[in-house]
Amino acid sequence: MIEIIKVFFVGSLISFLGQLPLGNMNLTATQLSVQENYRNAWKYGLGIVLVEIIYLRLALTGMDWVVEHKVLFAIMGWLTVIVFVVLGVLAFVMAQKQSSAKKGLLLNNKMNRFLLGIVVSGINPAQIPFWFLWSTQLLNSKLLQPTTAQFNLFTAGAGLGSLAGLAVYIHGGKWMITKLKTSNKGLNIFMGVVFILAGLFQLYNMLFKKNT
Repeated sequence: MIEIIKVFFVGSLISFLGQLPLGNMNLTATQLSVQENYRNAWKYGLGIVLVEIIYLRLALTGMDWVVEHKVLFAIMGWLTVIVFVVLGVLAFVMAQKQSSAKKGLLLNNKMNRFLLGIVVSGINPAQIPFWFLWSTQLLNSKLLQPTTAQFNLFTAGAGLGSLAGLAVYIHGGKWMITKLKTSNKGLNIFMGVVFILAGLFQLYNMLFKKNT
């Protein structure tokens, strides 16, 4: 029983801490809670987490497949660079033209927010090396055993941890923005900066960490 709790807790803790650094995915959750409502923000968050647990299971049990299809993930990596930079540039352009109440580029559509979360998370293959690194460390240290039951518990814990991390941005982020009285235009400019930085970071990974 203690082993079960430990595996679940470790998965939750790693995933929760991994969600806390500023990034385009969690800040979009904040933007949704501010510019739309909590329900849409949580639908988006569930889409994010669904893809993340799929990537985690892939990292735990399917790394042979990843290695065999590394060209596919390289293409996804470069696509991520292009998408993030384009979204960042367009966010700046739209922010200069928009009224303070207009939504940002990523949210200015009728796409179901759950599907939006799946798309945004799906084009972010950086989650695979993140979970591959952690799962390798945990397996080597014997904190995680290579069994289906423990993999399932670890994945479930990671999913819960990701939701908890997103909750910080959905509720805490909205509280902070409301407290600071930040305008939608200012928030959209900030999101543009985040997208540009995320694209540049992914570009750095593609150019200098290919072997990793």
